[in-house]
Amino acid sequence: MSDQPVTLPACRRLTYAVGHFFNDLCASMWFTYLLVFYHSVLGFKDTNAGALLLVGQIADGICTPLVGYESDRTSGCGKYGKRKTWHLVGTISVFASFPFIFNPCIGCDEKTPQTTGLIYVIPFIIIFQFGWAATQISHLSLIPELVTCEHAKVELTSYRYAFTVVANITVYAVAWLLFHFQSQSLEDPSISQNLGWGDVPTFRYLAFIIWAIGIVTSVIFHVGTKEERVQPQETEEPGKSQLPIPGSSQISGPLLQWKHWLVEPAFYQVAILYMCTRLMVNLSQTYIPMYLTNSLSLPKNYIATIPLVMYISGFVSSLAMKPANKLIGTYMAYFVGLVPVMVFSFWVLVDTNMGPRVYGAAVLLGAGSAVILVMSLSMTANLIGDQRQSGAFVYGAMSFTDKVANGIGVMIIQALHPCQTPDSDCKWFYRSVMVIVTGGVAAVAALCLSTLLIWPIAIRRRLAVIRGLMGTGDDETNSREINGILN
Repeated sequence: MSDQPVTLPACRRLTYAVGHFFNDLCASMWFTYLLVFYHSVLGFKDTNAGALLLVGQIADGICTPLVGYESDRTSGCGKYGKRKTWHLVGTISVFASFPFIFNPCIGCDEKTPQTTGLIYVIPFIIIFQFGWAATQISHLSLIPELVTCEHAKVELTSYRYAFTVVANITVYAVAWLLFHFQSQSLEDPSISQNLGWGDVPTFRYLAFIIWAIGIVTSVIFHVGTKEERVQPQETEEPGKSQLPIPGSSQISGPLLQWKHWLVEPAFYQVAILYMCTRLMVNLSQTYIPMYLTNSLSLPKNYIATIPLVMYISGFVSSLAMKPANKLIGTYMAYFVGLVPVMVFSFWVLVDTNMGPRVYGAAVLLGAGSAVILVMSLSMTANLIGDQRQSGAFVYGAMSFTDKVANGIGVMIIQALHPCQTPDSDCKWFYRSVMVIVTGGVAAVAALCLSTLLIWPIAIRRRLAVIRGLMGTGDDETNSREINGILN
């Protein structure tokens, strides 16, 4: 590939950033409202609602590394580019399946057996998760394709996350408007301050609105983003990786394929940190509606306003990511992001009747979540470096750990739910969940971050083996042994 620019023009940064907007809109509804919709609105049992989320996370977790592998090895559709081709396939899949997830099965009502609803919606969830994975991995894989400078990668990731925040703000703002309009019709006996079957139209309208917005932004991405096609180097023989220059400290040309990452310690360091980050962000997003309505006994409109406050604070903090990264570095910026998350956890633990003070806690959680998510993605981009030929696999593997861990986490929480009747006093349960998924996981992330401070992100093992062969034996033997390692 020809030399990449250090950064991109503003218009290209923006068109790239909106490429994940449709996914972000859908993910916001998926994590925030899936359990609410199926448990509190449709009346599914705790375990059945959790099983739907688990099925989706497992499907996503399986599809993600497979899509990453195929994205790296295929050439794409004609001149369209392999990343954009997979992005288009994913977008079409999400387009075709998402509206069915937040609607009852056709012809179903409150008396329909839950098994019928499960059988109906699971195929749509699997198609949706495949499409979501294809879109996510192809979009992330474009970052090291478009820019090479570390700060430019952080900048592009920050733009991407800024639009993620905008997508979440859009979902919660629309949800707030729909609940607001619904509150003007309280004379309707099917509508109350508590969630129930009467809220089905609200979630249906919300799903269709974000579906329409996502289609528009996906078109903008595909029209405005140009993917440079990888050109083979002139000195490289077909089917072989370019050899390192003896005595040089750098390895030129392609080096790591997907299987080679599995022996790199840094691969696992970043994977664990990324998994912890996603657990904090996704599980807190999933259970904060339950915490608000069950533990704090707040009206249902709070499930729109509190997440809205979280993501507005996240948007503001995401704007500071580039200068902060330059000033204190990626690792310290991640640690700074952990601090407000831990403060939020302590606040929830000690303030059992938070009331309106929950807005202040939401600001802390939103700001901290934005920082650690941007920094974890930047660390993944730094791990890939110039190894763009296998970048999609790395992103896919990171996402696999995230999706499976989230699905298992939700299922465990749902199975541990101690209250099976509406009148049970279980306010403590969701408060404990919020403390553990923020403060507890943040502590694990801090330990993982400390390993990166001791052993920074670098490709160590394979470089050490290759360099050990340099200067020993004859050139023909060295070339044969090094090619065996590379290929």
